[in-house]
Amino acid sequence: MRRSAALTSVTLTVLLALTACGGGGGPSQSAGAGASKPATGGTVHVLANADFSHLDPARGFDGGVNNFYRLIYRGLTTFGAGPGAEGTKIVPDLATDTGTPSDDAKTWTFTLKDDLFFEDGTPIDSEAVKFGFSRAFDPEAGIGSPYGRMLLDAPKDYQGPYLSGDLDTIETPDDRTVVIHLRKPFPDFPSALAQPVFVPFPKGTGAGAAFDSKPIASGPYKVASYQRNASLKLVRNPHWKRGTDDVRAAKPDAFPWTFGLDAATIDERMLAGQGADADAIAGPSIQAATVARVQAPQFKARTLSGLGGCTTYMSLNTTKKHLGDVRVRQAINHAVDKDTVVAALGGSSLALKGTAIQPPTIAGRVEYDPYPYDVDKARALLAEAGKAGGFSLTLDTRPVPKMQAVAVAIQEALKQVKIDVKINNIDTSTFYEVIGTPAQQHDAAITGWCPDWASGATFLPPLFDGRAITAKGNANLAQIDDKEINERIDEIAAMQNVEAANAAYGELDKEIMKRAPMVPLAYEKVVLVTGSNIAGAYLSDAYSGGIDLVSVGLAKPTT
Repeated sequence: MRRSAALTSVTLTVLLALTACGGGGGPSQSAGAGASKPATGGTVHVLANADFSHLDPARGFDGGVNNFYRLIYRGLTTFGAGPGAEGTKIVPDLATDTGTPSDDAKTWTFTLKDDLFFEDGTPIDSEAVKFGFSRAFDPEAGIGSPYGRMLLDAPKDYQGPYLSGDLDTIETPDDRTVVIHLRKPFPDFPSALAQPVFVPFPKGTGAGAAFDSKPIASGPYKVASYQRNASLKLVRNPHWKRGTDDVRAAKPDAFPWTFGLDAATIDERMLAGQGADADAIAGPSIQAATVARVQAPQFKARTLSGLGGCTTYMSLNTTKKHLGDVRVRQAINHAVDKDTVVAALGGSSLALKGTAIQPPTIAGRVEYDPYPYDVDKARALLAEAGKAGGFSLTLDTRPVPKMQAVAVAIQEALKQVKIDVKINNIDTSTFYEVIGTPAQQHDAAITGWCPDWASGATFLPPLFDGRAITAKGNANLAQIDDKEINERIDEIAAMQNVEAANAAYGELDKEIMKRAPMVPLAYEKVVLVTGSNIAGAYLSDAYSGGIDLVSVGLAKPTT
C-alpha cells in the first residue's frame, strides 16, 4: 500500500504502465490491435525509455515491471487476461483455486497444480513457495512490494531465509499443500498474492542481487541475455507447461527489449512502423505533441487508449499554517480550475478531470464531485476562515514539463483568491523521498497514487490512516490523523465480504473529502500506437493501462 504514486521518476520512464492497478470500469479502447488473434511464433519487439527497476520480484514494484514479471514468473494467483474487468479478476495460477480460508481468513490453504517446473527443471513445490514468500523479509532483497511483510505472520526478528532460515508460520505438509498463517484476518488475501513479492523460487537461490541479473523463471519465458540500461531478451522456457496455465497465451517465440530510447523517438518510430517496428509495441503513453497526429485515419486500427487507473492530485499538508483550517482546504479545492490542469496534461485525450479520490477503475468507487470550480465559493470560505486577504504557500513538484505546466495552472488559479503559490522544484530522482519525509515536506505537492489491485483497501488506508504516518517513506502527505477515518478504516478492513468492503470504501472516499486533505486533479489516460503486425493487444486495468504482455503477439509471424 505504501506506494509512490502514479508519476514517479520510474513510472515516467518505465515501459508501458505506471503502477499496478485494477478496477470495475475498464478503459475505452480501439479494437484495431486486439481485433485479430495472434498466431504462434515470431518476435515481438519492445521499445522503452528506460530499463526495469529490478528483475528480482522481491525488489521491483511498479506497474511496468509488474507487467513484465508475468512473462517470466508465476504465483499462486494472478490477474486474469482480458480488457476491462476481465483483467482485474483474481484467478488461480500455480494453485488449483484461489485458496481456502479458515480462522476468520487468518489462515489460508492452497493446493499446487501438477507438472509445475522452474526453467532448470526443478519442480515447483510447497517448499519453493515457502522459500519465495520468506524472501520478502530479507533486509536487502525485500525492498519491493510491502504485502509480504505486512500480511505474513513472522517473528519480529525474522530477517528472511538467508539470515534467519525457514519461516515456520508457512506450513508445507506435503509437496503440493501450502498453509499460510497471516498476522491478522485478511479476506482479500488472494488479491494480495497476485503481487510480485509472492513468487516461488528453488530453496537457497537468489542471495544478494542474483535475480537482478539472472532470474529463475517459472513462467513461459526465461531471460536469454541482459545488458543493464541497454537491452533484454526473453526466449521460451521449455519447462513451462501450457496445460497448467490458463492465463498466459505466450504466442511469440521471443521478446527483445531496447532500453534508453527518447520518448519522441519512440513516437516517431511507432508512427512510421518500418521494418521490425511493424512487430513492435512501446511505452509509456505517447507524448502530448503526438496526440493530434494519431487521430489520422491510418492510425486508428493501431491505436489503444484508456484510463491509466491512477489519481493525480495535489496533497494539502494539514499540519502547516493556514492549511489546518478545513475551510481553507475546501476553498482551495473550489478555486482550482481542473480544465486548465487537464490542458496542462495534454488535453482530454490524455486526462479526465479528477473529482473523487479513487480513480474510475476502482471497484466500489462512487462518482461524485464535492468541489466544482467556483471562485466565489472559494472566496467566501476564505473570508469565513479569516483569510480573505490571502496568504502564501509552497508547492512541491518536479522539473518535468508536464508537471511544471500543472503547477503553473494551479498557481494561476489560486492567484484569483489571493493565494500566492511559490513553486518549489525537487529533483525527480529524490522527489518522492523528500515529500515522503514530513520534516522536509512543504504546504502542498503535485503527486499521485495508483492501487495495487481493484480495491479501496490499496488506496484510502495508505493515504489517510493517521496511524501510518512515518518519519520516512510516508504516504499520508496530508498528515491527517482523524479518529473517525481511522476507526472506519478498521471497520472496513474487518469485513468478510470483499464487495461490501469496496462499496464501503467508496462511501469513505466521500467522507474523507469533506475534510479536503487533497485536491483530486486528474485521471490520466494512456494512448499507445502498436506496430501494424501486432495482434491480441489490449490495455490492462491491472497494469495501469499498459498493454497486457501475456496476450500480445503477431498477426503474421516471420522468422
